[in-house]
Amino acid sequence: MDLVRMFVNGQGMRGGEFNDAFADATFVGEFDTAARYRFFSVRDTFPGLHPVASGGRSVPGEVYELPYLMLADNLLPREPAELELGIVELADGTGSLTMRMRTEALDLPGVVDISDAGGWRSYLAGRGVPF
Repeated sequence: MDLVRMFVNGQGMRGGEFNDAFADATFVGEFDTAARYRFFSVRDTFPGLHPVASGGRSVPGEVYELPYLMLADNLLPREPAELELGIVELADGTGSLTMRMRTEALDLPGVVDISDAGGWRSYLAGRGVPF
């Protein structure tokens, strides 16, 4: 069985409403990205990473190992149009698949840069919104 690693930083994390997509996946651990990304909230509903050449931050999240068909069947169909499948560099120098912001989505209404919030859970907590 071919396995892939998937970095998640939003509602797919443990305790999030979409973590059920990883029910049959193996939790690898908590990871941070390399400091090469800006982090955005989309209508305070979900976050998105976007790579930048400068001014990037490290974003916390989780890595799961799963069969690529689980990714195709359980996760990708549930992802919003503002996100696309990509690769993220983790702080330890390894890489992983992830969902990231489409460039054309960065200027849509309701998209806010939250790079300094300390991650999705911290951002929601600061707004008084439960994860």
